[in-house]
Amino acid sequence: MARRLRLFIAGMPYHIIQRGNNRIPVFLNGDDYSFFLEVLREAKIKYPCRIYGYCLMANHFHLLIEPIQKKENISLLIKLLGAKYVRYFNKRYKRSGTLWEGRFRGSLVDKEAYFLICLRYIEMNPVRANISCLPELYPWSSYRFRAFGQKSNILELDPWYDSLGYSLEERQVKYRQFFQSLLPEATLKLIREMTNKNGIVGDVDFKAYIEHLTLRKVSIGPIGRPRSGK
Repeated sequence: MARRLRLFIAGMPYHIIQRGNNRIPVFLNGDDYSFFLEVLREAKIKYPCRIYGYCLMANHFHLLIEPIQKKENISLLIKLLGAKYVRYFNKRYKRSGTLWEGRFRGSLVDKEAYFLICLRYIEMNPVRANISCLPELYPWSSYRFRAFGQKSNILELDPWYDSLGYSLEERQVKYRQFFQSLLPEATLKLIREMTNKNGIVGDVDFKAYIEHLTLRKVSIGPIGRPRSGK
């Protein structure tokens, strides 16, 4: 069966996940996580993309990323990031060969209906995995950037966040409140399925718009607007 083509569109966010080969750990200590983030910072400068969110887990990572001007910037960024990190990892741990599980997977994200939901999905990974009881206690995600104003030379804010309140403190409080309830299981399943299939996380109107824009059939099963989360 032919592989499903990815949908990259400049100015639209994309949820990416890349796993270690055979689910092996790709981060073994704090230096590994820090090096990965530094390479991510360098890569987004070379291949301009907006990085809205991330979560680095022991054997995989998530990004919420949006290409600027050129849709190819996502693939180029991930290629540079993966290759440079593999060289570092293999040299540090005296190993050779592949580190990643094939091509990265991902989904185009409806910015209006699912942007916040995907951020919650990404930043709540450590809690769902029972690694951390609260998202702010996990050091290798983007959660504290919006929730507590932690400085970052990688992440960028979005218009939705700016609309949460008149002051930075108000916006931070509102953001933390969004994370007090868990996402419905159906929403989690939708995000996982679409990400694994390089599909679309969006409502019916968004799917129709993308099909009109790309002149491609993009539907993979029923996709509807979420019941909660905004």
